[in-house]
Amino acid sequence: MKKVSFDDLNNKVCVITGGAGVLGNVIAKGLASVGVKMAIVDINKEMADQVALEIEKESGVKCIGIEANVLDKASLKKAKEEINNKLGKINLLINGAGGNSPKATTQLEKISEENLNELEKTFYGLEMEGFTRVFDLNFIGTLLPTMVFTTDMLNDKKGAVLNISSMNAFSPLTKIPAYSAAKAAINNFTEWLAVHLSTTGIRVNAVAPGFFLTNQNRFLLIDEKTGEMTARGHKIIRNTPMEKYGEPEDLQGAVNFLLSDISSFITGIVIPVDGGFNAYSGV
Repeated sequence: MKKVSFDDLNNKVCVITGGAGVLGNVIAKGLASVGVKMAIVDINKEMADQVALEIEKESGVKCIGIEANVLDKASLKKAKEEINNKLGKINLLINGAGGNSPKATTQLEKISEENLNELEKTFYGLEMEGFTRVFDLNFIGTLLPTMVFTTDMLNDKKGAVLNISSMNAFSPLTKIPAYSAAKAAINNFTEWLAVHLSTTGIRVNAVAPGFFLTNQNRFLLIDEKTGEMTARGHKIIRNTPMEKYGEPEDLQGAVNFLLSDISSFITGIVIPVDGGFNAYSGV
């Protein structure tokens, strides 16, 4: 009987963009724990090096920090050259760079008769600079790294790409139109690219986290002055059947599964990791 394990991941080389972030850091640790050599790619070189050093000490697996801008193709090509020189050919890619911004967030959930004189707090008051930045960071910041970091896989006729989607992609949340639109685009791109690469040996899938506290969403969910959950935070918990936020470690199993040969006949899917949020109608 064939053993079911993550053994095939041992000694593979994985690039994770946004790897110095809260979720990226923990995802990288989960892969390193099964022997995957990690390249932590982040715009903040100091943080990338710090995370890489921590992972290498904990796992004993080679891990390097790499500086790159996911919106700059030349920067990504330079990063790939350094990764190839230090770790070898790239076998796996996780597109983890992303996030939201207050500049792309409306202050009000809905426009009503009572707030028509406060349009600056609605869709009509959004700053295009902020909107474009959030959309590009999440979507273009997935597209460009995929163009650059999968070429080794194309030559090897084998590899796996994992995109980071969101519950917003299935049902857009109020207040965050740019982030919701970008994550919906990532779902569509995941399916499109999975078909486009379907005979090359490269699989493309995604995970859609539910609600995890990160640096990008903390301002929406936790009151800075009191440290208590905001009204929005309470609403999220009420609509998550497990009645809690996810822990970053909750993503590790789904990530390792989708990158491993265990899922060799799976491509073009998005797996929710959301405590039941997507399954709940609210009643």
